[in-house]
Amino acid sequence: MSRPLLLIRHGQIAANAGGRWHGSTDSPLNRLGRRQIQRLGQRAEREWSDIAAVYSSPLQRCLLTARAIATPLGREVLIDDDLREYGIGEFEDTPFATLQTERDFFRRIRDDHEYAPVGGDSIAAVARRIVPALRRIHAHDDSSRPIAVVSHGAALGIALATLLDADLNRWTNYQIDNCSVTELILEPEPLVGTFNNTDHL
Repeated sequence: MSRPLLLIRHGQIAANAGGRWHGSTDSPLNRLGRRQIQRLGQRAEREWSDIAAVYSSPLQRCLLTARAIATPLGREVLIDDDLREYGIGEFEDTPFATLQTERDFFRRIRDDHEYAPVGGDSIAAVARRIVPALRRIHAHDDSSRPIAVVSHGAALGIALATLLDADLNRWTNYQIDNCSVTELILEPEPLVGTFNNTDHL
């Protein structure tokens, strides 16, 4: 049986609540985010005692979320820089509505997957790092025990669109909520079991 990867988006930050793209900007969890990770940790303690490893993006919102899972299970958090968010450089902290109406950002990344704002990533570059990262993490050991992977909404959406649809433009079909859990199976071919589960919240 192929091991599941438990894809987990970090707890909420102020930019999430305010509808702003925070990308590579490093921000702390807000009050709701702290409550969310506490409940996620309780779920981990109840259901994931056999987890093989906990991996995380280096950004603090993910590290805090990952520690909420790892600590009650007696695991260490393993940092993988390739799990970081889709950074949009000069457009960081811009409201989504402004990115749509004034920056024409979403059309530009749809029409040109290599387009990157100054100082930021392209959507294709994100796919080129996060998909191999998930495959590398999947090979953590030779067991079939699940692995928790704490990352970001856009990055995980891009990974799922690449793996499941082979179409980067479908990344917005995978709307992933804060502190949700998505079960991804990579072998023999990629498929999703539970998607965007937030029952623990």
